Amino acid sequence: MIFRYIITASFALAAATIQAQIKASHTSPDGTIKVEVNADKDIRYSVIDNGKTLMNNTIGLDIAGAKECVYYSTKSMKPVKETITAPNYKFSSFTNEYNAFTISSKNGVNVEFRIFNSGVAYRFFTTSTKGEWKVKNETAKFTFTDDYTSYLPYSTNEKNPKAMAFQATYDVAPLSKTSCLDAFLPATIDCNTAKVTILETDVEAYPGMFIKGGDGKTLNADFAAYPSSFDYYPWRMQKYVTANEDYIARGKGNHNFPWRILAITHNDKDMPTNTLAYSLASPSRLKGDTSWIKPGKVAWDWWNDWGISGVDFKAGINQDTYKYYIDFAARQGLEYIVLDEGWYNPKSGDMLTVIPELDLRALVEYGKRKNVGIILWTVFNVLDAQLNEACEKYSSMGIKGFKVDFLDRYDQEGVEMIYRIADRCAQSHLMLDYHGIFAPQGIQRTYPNVINFEAVFGMEEVKWTQREKGEENGKSYDRPSKDMPAYDVTFPFIRGMAGYVDFTPGGMRNATAADFQPMYYNPVTMGTRCHQLAHYIVHESQLTMLADNPTIYMKEQECTDFICSLPTVYDSMTVVDGKLGQYIVTARNKGDNWYVAGETNWDSREIELSSDIIPAGTYELTAFIDGVNADKVATDYQVMRMTININHHPEERIKIRLASGGGFAASLIRK
Repeated sequence: MIFRYIITASFALAAATIQAQIKASHTSPDGTIKVEVNADKDIRYSVIDNGKTLMNNTIGLDIAGAKECVYYSTKSMKPVKETITAPNYKFSSFTNEYNAFTISSKNGVNVEFRIFNSGVAYRFFTTSTKGEWKVKNETAKFTFTDDYTSYLPYSTNEKNPKAMAFQATYDVAPLSKTSCLDAFLPATIDCNTAKVTILETDVEAYPGMFIKGGDGKTLNADFAAYPSSFDYYPWRMQKYVTANEDYIARGKGNHNFPWRILAITHNDKDMPTNTLAYSLASPSRLKGDTSWIKPGKVAWDWWNDWGISGVDFKAGINQDTYKYYIDFAARQGLEYIVLDEGWYNPKSGDMLTVIPELDLRALVEYGKRKNVGIILWTVFNVLDAQLNEACEKYSSMGIKGFKVDFLDRYDQEGVEMIYRIADRCAQSHLMLDYHGIFAPQGIQRTYPNVINFEAVFGMEEVKWTQREKGEENGKSYDRPSKDMPAYDVTFPFIRGMAGYVDFTPGGMRNATAADFQPMYYNPVTMGTRCHQLAHYIVHESQLTMLADNPTIYMKEQECTDFICSLPTVYDSMTVVDGKLGQYIVTARNKGDNWYVAGETNWDSREIELSSDIIPAGTYELTAFIDGVNADKVATDYQVMRMTININHHPEERIKIRLASGGGFAASLIRK
């Protein structure tokens, strides 16, 4: 017998035990968010924010062979207020506070809700499961009370939507106009008085959630089925799914299922600093000394296509080129270089055999002498197939970690692979940069050796973004087909909630909207030079690439020195001003030193900042701002260097002009 037990909740639950029907309500610690629930054989729930109902939702599990589910009690849990220490996160520590309750069923399939001042989360968990189980499906219907505006990143693979790299810009449309194509998380819905962002965390031994629109004001969860057969793309021996089972997950014994999060923000400035995804993840499983986990900056080869010049050797994947990258990294105080695709033959699927053009051991020793570590690129399933051998060989050689690419799936087996790799690499003190993968979903807390994630429409996309011509509102246009500056001031608010991001910034060849052209070998960026510099402060990124080539960086020494002077891990983060899709201004500190940066979409604007974002005191200021001609010449910038005293007088206001696609970046070093 297959029983489908469905939960429909309404954000409000007070402790009650009613055999026939449960009705209860709970609020957040500050009383602003309320959850109301009705439950018997199903649960109906609503989310109420400051007295306004935002959503009426339905959740549930479909488990093969389960007995009929009858929810018979709710139990309030003791309020929680705790301090979470968060190494290499947007805050070094933060306070976590919530009210919680559970809903119990007679067959042992239960639900826990937690209500925070910044949102609501729930998860299923089992308490009396014996032997094997299979989840046929999970239901999550997010039904909003009006036709609100949605921000959805749709799959880029219409034929097989769950097989893609999780790199897409946001489609902005009313809920009634959303597509039935899978979108991936995080995703945001603007409910006018508040924004609701759907996330997930602690996704382990289970598939991740996609959402689909096309059903009026409802977004429906969708999941990749459990894979049953595979094949390999010959170019990289990348494993892909060719057939699936008729269920989405399987396991043994009791299980904690993923947390589903509805982050609620009343001001756009609070979106990037939301901590729910991290706080709900399982704590670190690494024991003992973790000082070997060292975030840092990276001289990177792939984006600039090994494009160094003015040297007496042929640039490419060879010993001389990588020694040149190491020399540059050492000169600039960078911690790492990456050997991206090509250091082993990707067609072979064998990362234990290095190409003859490279003496990897000699490169590692060369880097050690110059205090520069090496990180190796590979494909997820290739590393997984040779996991023990690769970890033993390369950790003993002195390799610092792996950049792992092309997972391109979110089924249970794919999720299990990233946990397996993280655990085994931690045993060998190897760090990980995950690419071609879904957004961070808690593993960065559980395995802090995973120090970066892609899941972003990053700068690599400009290499092949074409121009498009057409007519809009009676006017003709000729513009880039993808609007990177708009995306740059959108994803920090939405994707930023999930955690750090490997955007790969730092392009020194910059173009206006009118001048931009796609270039693969000598790529240019959209927006100004200062827009690029701002990324290093606005983005949360623990392994930050310098994407352009060393030759160009040495010709742009002033900007290069500034980038290299910035920390990669900060103590705190504040978004002091910003509006989703328009602009963002972020302040971070490392000890007594402060770093402030902002960037805008293609609209030029003037922003005004109060000096009280920085503690009073005397600082050495270095500020890069758009030059007076940056709207036309995107590489134009000005530098201000001076000693300043911050006294927090009310009249202390700073005005900064941002050019079209522009930005600014500043460091304030305490004297």
